[in-house]
Amino acid sequence: MKRTTAIVLGLTMILTAAAAIAQMTPSGPAPELKKLDFMSGDWTAEGTTNSPGSGPGKFTQTSHAEWLEGNYFLVAHNEGDYGAMGKAKELAVMGYDPHRKVYTYHAFSSVGEAGDSTGTVDGDTWIWTSNEQMGGTTMKGRYTMKVLSPTSYTMKYELSQDGTSWITAMEGKATKK
Repeated sequence: MKRTTAIVLGLTMILTAAAAIAQMTPSGPAPELKKLDFMSGDWTAEGTTNSPGSGPGKFTQTSHAEWLEGNYFLVAHNEGDYGAMGKAKELAVMGYDPHRKVYTYHAFSSVGEAGDSTGTVDGDTWIWTSNEQMGGTTMKGRYTMKVLSPTSYTMKYELSQDGTSWITAMEGKATKK
């Protein structure tokens, strides 16, 4: 009798665990991820910078982005020349968080920086927000992309200490190759 009870208890635990795992397995990529698809491919960007401490300048950037197997994350390799701020490479991973209903951006650069942003999209306008550490001060960052066509968008990156008054640190235009 003890052996039968142990077998039944063991099978019950296995079936319960299997059911729990099945519920945790995603049913596939969130439909919202399709909106990130326009960012895939090869892009070039150029524009102006006006960062505190380095003054006005110009920047150029190239980017290659492709979907990671499974289509849950878009992985971008970016390389830029930011004038007085120097050159840098970046690995960025974009996705969608269905629980918070925001797009996510996790970036790691060749100058030792790591950053996280969350984004929303309204029509043809994307707004990505972040908290940035600059000289011991936490600043709010806002990156706005206005999609002009499937192959171009304008961008503006702004900084604020209080979340109300914003300074434009960078703006420009990106074009798909």
